[in-house]
Order: sequence, then C-alpha cells, then structure tokens
Amino acid sequence: MREPEVTLELALEHGLTEEEFDKICKRLGRKPNYTELGVISVMWSEHCSYKNSIALIKTLPRSGGRLLVGAGEENAGLVDIGDGLAVAFKIESHNHPSAVEPYQGAATGVGGILRDIFTMGARPIASLNSLRFGSLDDARTRYLFDGVVKGIADYGNCFGVPTVAGEVYFDNSYKGNPLVNAMAVGIVKTDKVASATAKGKGNPVMIVGSSTGRDGIHGATFASEEISEKSESKRPSVQAGDPFTEKLLLEATLEIIKADLIVGIQDMGAAGISCSTSEMSAKGESGMKIDLSKVPLREKGMTAYEIMLSESQERMLVAVKKGNEDKVKEIFDKWDLHCEIVGEVTEDGILDIDYLGENKVKLPAFDLVLGGGAPVYIRDTKEPEYLKSTRAFDLNSLPNNNNIKESFEQLISSPNIASKKWVYEQYDSMVRTNTVVGPGCDSAVIYIKDTNKALAVKTDCNGKYVYLNPKEGAKIAVAESARNIVCSGGVPLAITNCLNFGNPYKPEVYWQFKEAIEGMGEACRFFDTPVTGGNVSFYNESPETSVYPTPVIGMVGLVENLQNITTSFFKNEDDLIYLLGEDKEEMGGSEYVQLAYNVVAGESPVMDLEKEKLLQDTLLKLIESKLVNSAHDISDGGIMAALAECCIMDAENLLGATVNIPVKTREDFSFFSESQSRVILSVSKDKKDAFESLVKASGLPYLLLGKTGGNSLKVNNKYEFELKHISDLYYNSISKLMNVTV
Repeated sequence: MREPEVTLELALEHGLTEEEFDKICKRLGRKPNYTELGVISVMWSEHCSYKNSIALIKTLPRSGGRLLVGAGEENAGLVDIGDGLAVAFKIESHNHPSAVEPYQGAATGVGGILRDIFTMGARPIASLNSLRFGSLDDARTRYLFDGVVKGIADYGNCFGVPTVAGEVYFDNSYKGNPLVNAMAVGIVKTDKVASATAKGKGNPVMIVGSSTGRDGIHGATFASEEISEKSESKRPSVQAGDPFTEKLLLEATLEIIKADLIVGIQDMGAAGISCSTSEMSAKGESGMKIDLSKVPLREKGMTAYEIMLSESQERMLVAVKKGNEDKVKEIFDKWDLHCEIVGEVTEDGILDIDYLGENKVKLPAFDLVLGGGAPVYIRDTKEPEYLKSTRAFDLNSLPNNNNIKESFEQLISSPNIASKKWVYEQYDSMVRTNTVVGPGCDSAVIYIKDTNKALAVKTDCNGKYVYLNPKEGAKIAVAESARNIVCSGGVPLAITNCLNFGNPYKPEVYWQFKEAIEGMGEACRFFDTPVTGGNVSFYNESPETSVYPTPVIGMVGLVENLQNITTSFFKNEDDLIYLLGEDKEEMGGSEYVQLAYNVVAGESPVMDLEKEKLLQDTLLKLIESKLVNSAHDISDGGIMAALAECCIMDAENLLGATVNIPVKTREDFSFFSESQSRVILSVSKDKKDAFESLVKASGLPYLLLGKTGGNSLKVNNKYEFELKHISDLYYNSISKLMNVTV
C-alpha cells in the first residue's frame, strides 16, 4: 500500500507543531517518511515525551531516603526495604480511554501498570486506584463509573493481584472527563532487578507475549488532546486487555529474569514497538535493527505504520544475552506465548526498521526520547482569574445552620464521604493471602512473606483544595498520604504521582501545574519521601469545563514490625478517645460547605509541615509503644465524619462513643472543619498516664474527647446518632444511587 506524502499539514494532523516539524526535517536533513512521522508523532506526544512538564518535574526530589531507582530511570521506582528486598511501585493514568470505553480503558490501565512492575523483576503484590467522576445523578456518569469499576475488578481478579486500596470522588468538574489512575506495587530481590536497557552489539531482540493488532493505534496521541465530541470516534485508540495472557506473561518474564538470560526488558505500553525500541536503545546508548516481518500479527494486511504504533496489550520487548535465545524461547513456549527474534542490538544509535524487504524507519533513537532529543517546553503562566473571587469569599457570611443532625446525615451519606463498599466488594482484595488490612481503613497493609514486615499503601488527593490553592493542596495530598501510612503503623518511604491537569497551553492551567509541583516538592523534601516516578496527564478537559487540578499521590510505607499494624476503628468498650492536633475551623473546599451551601470557595486548609511531622513522629512513637488501640485521621467531613467512621468502620462490630467537641465560633464549622494534622485515637484506660506523658513531652496539642461505648454516637450532650442508622446511610448510599439492591 502506497504511503501518503508527508507534508506540514499531515504533521499537524499527527499532533506536531510547525516548529517541531521543522526541527525534525533539519535534524534528519530530509522530510520523514509516513512511518517515521507516525513514530516521531507518538514519541513526541505529551504522553510519551512529557515535553510540557519534564522541566518542572525535574525540580521534584528524586533522591534520598531508601531510594534505589528514582524517577525516569526505569519502568518503575524502587525503594530498599531491607533483608535484600525492594518494593517497586508506580501509578499511571488511563483517563481518555476510560472516557470513551470505560471497561477496557480501566482494565488496560491496570494491565499496563502491572507490566511496569514485573518488567522490573518484581512480583506484583497489590493494586490500588484513584478515580474521579461527575455526579451519580447523571446516567452517563453511572455508566462510566460502573464500567471502570468492572474493568479494574475483572482485570485484577483474573490476573490474581489483590486490589487493596484507593479513593473515589464525585464532582461535576469531572463529568465529561473522568480520571482513572491505576497503581501497582511489587516485591523484588535487590540482586534480581531487571533494567529497560538494550546494549551489546549483536544481542538478539525478541518480541514476547501476545500478537500485534490494530488496537490502540495512536493511543498516546489520543491521550495528548482534549476530550471532545470527536472522542467517541477514537474507540479504536482504546486497547483491549487479556488478564489471563498477562498472568502467563508475568510468570515467563520473572523466569527469564531469574535465570539471568537477558540484558533488558520493557513493556510495550504507549506507542508500542516505537516506544520500547527507541527508549531501550537510547538508555543503552545503542541502536536496533528490526524486521517487522517477523512480528507475530493477529490481523492481515497491517502496514509498518500500524505495526509500529499499535498498542496491543500484553507484549514485551526483550534484549537477550546472545546464546540464550533458545532458552528464552523454551520458557515462553512453555507458557504458550509468542516469542520471536525480530532483530538485534547495534552500536550506531539508529533505530533501523525494515518491513517486507523495504526500509521504513531510520531515525536516531536518542532524538526520539524523553531526556534525549524530544522537545522540552516551559509554558506561560498566569494566576487564574477565578481565584480573586474564591479568595474574597467570606465563609463566615454563610447563614448559620440550625439543623446539624440533618446536615450530618446528608454528609455521611454523600458519595464522597460514604463507604466505597459498592466499589471494593467487586475487587478480590484477599487473593495471594498477604492482605492484612484491606479497603476501608486509613491505608491498606500487605504482609511481606517470610519477614516480620509489611507495606502500608495509599493514594490520596483532594482536588478542591488544589483548585483553591494548588501549592497548599499538593502539600496536603503528600502530608495526608503520609499521615494515613503512619496511622496504620508505617514509616512513609517514597511517593509516585499521577498529575492530572487541563491543557498546558492555557497559562492558568500551567500556573496550577507549576504551583502544585512546588508544593509537592516542598512536602516530599520535608518528609524525606522522594519521588520515584509516575505520570503526567494533561488535556483533561471537555467542551464544558476543565477538571479540578488533581495531583494524585501514591505512597508506600514500611511497617517494621507486624505488631505495629494499627486500624482505624474503635475496638473496646470504655476506651478513652483522644484528639491529637488542633482545629482552626478551616472550611474552604470542605465537603460540608459544598453540600450545605453549594459553594467551593474560600482558602484551602493550610498545611504546616513542621506540625504535621511532629504529629506523625509522635503518633508513630505511641503506636510502637503499644499505647493506642486505633488511629484514624481527620480529613473530608471533619471530626464528625471521622468519629462516625471510627464507630462503624468495623461493620460487624459497631461501637458507639460519647464525646464533647469544643466549639470555637460556630457549631457547624467546629464539627465539619477540615483542618489538617489531626488524628483520633482510642486508648485503654490503664494506659492513660503513659499516653498523656508521651504526648505532653512532644509538645503536640491533644484533647480528651470522651470514651467509647453504647450503640450510638453522642455529641456534646445535644446530639445522638444511632449507629445502625448512620451505618446504613454510610454503607448503602452509593449502592442505592447505582440502583443496586444490597
């Protein structure tokens, strides 16, 4: 089939700018041919090149702590956890595919992030997610929500990895552009880590796993543009996943890594063969000679352009140590997977691709990749106009609330506060039998077999805070993730991030992005939790609106002793209930103000990093000293929501409480304030003196709120909430909205 002539117009259709097209022609000394244009367009797309974000991302802390492999170095980050073991983890987005094909979009997002983990030589032990949708009152939103959750559940359950934690938010800003962020965590021996490298002249290059079809062509380009009415026509850009094949690919991959048969291996994710060949070559300062005629195809008549850009799932590119070809093939044959030699490593730095006896691509690998010749931009910034009105809004001007009981019941049943049981009950959270604490508590806890250790894992971000103050909001996302890890008895180690923003060419959006990066970097440096990598997802806009800026944090912490594992819910009658930290009646961006007054305005809560670190250090000492029975952080919904959760989070053993919450200026503000750096603890009476002595010595503010007991939550001798009633509101509200009978 004759290829189209390459023109500027065609380059623009491929998502390149005129400046970029001119740069390509000058570097090559000629115009690229059609297949080369396709390769360059996907490699220089935002999704692959990070051209509008990499300069700012490099300002984040990329070393320190227990970090072994940092951001951009390999397929996933790697952190030392002792005993010759490391944890590999990463988060990525699959937003645009999920907007047009929710089931496959979400499923392949899970599949892709799992491959990033096991190409490191790590066996995946946990899956997490962070999801954002419009209001559940909308039928289209319910369709997207249902499809995404089923896609995540089916892929993870079939593959055999427990989905243990996550978060789900609903807001109209996400109506036309849902966010679907998938995270995976794995364990690897530090002497068995694999690299995404190709080097060594003459070493064979193999494609392993599934065959290649036309699914997912230009998926990376699709992810680098705004959602529009034309997006529905991009369904062919959404890949189709096969978790059963991925399970086989996992076992075969870990086997060839363990046997030391390979130089390097990389997942064929975004941009498929184009990405893996160019990135592995550039990393190894080498090149590749590839014959696409040897690629196993599932469709007839495919062109070189289609083969290079296909994003068919469950495929890997492997650089094999010469002489081990037969051993590698034998292993993949055993697992009933394709394994074909398609070329070899060269030393000239050129990506040299033939198809059916004709040369189709001859490009310098280094010029294609992030950190090489791919373009790098810093865009104009401008503080958004909306901030003038949100900052000027006087929250104290809101009318007093005369019905606290009704407001609390509305809050505890709102989809953003209520239990996500409808979601996580579709996930198998116990497969592989390592899950100690599953979905529902502050963070999930996963046992590391043959040790006395566990991992605490969490995703977190409040987009409303970031909308109101990007810098503070990003700091809060890091701090709350760390606080949740500590509440579970863990020491925060490092983060991965998924930065979901609008169009970077809009100065207001780029300002949000820049400010969020600054806040995130400041918090990560303070907590010594370096950034191991992640994903930038721009263009999260629909014709109606841009999403709230949503820099999701995925954090991993280490529980050094299994006896330190702590859960969120009250355990015993007559335990004392304490509050660590203090309230400042901060209502900006709060769930209460949005629900009661339909307002998202004011200033976000302020994050004092020194106070937060003091809280976390003190809490960890209390847990290690066996002085607390439960720990739960106060976040969305304020202290009232947190107390209710402590009473009902163990759904089989509801346990009430009688408390007195100090009121500063307004009862509703004190009850529902979302001031940061606060935790609710339960303490045995006989440990009261030891507990208070340790907290006093720390200098951290604390308050005895009351005690546990009974079948209701009693507040300030004024309000009483029956636990069965609020439990029904909390656990069943999303199910009812989704028209599911519980």
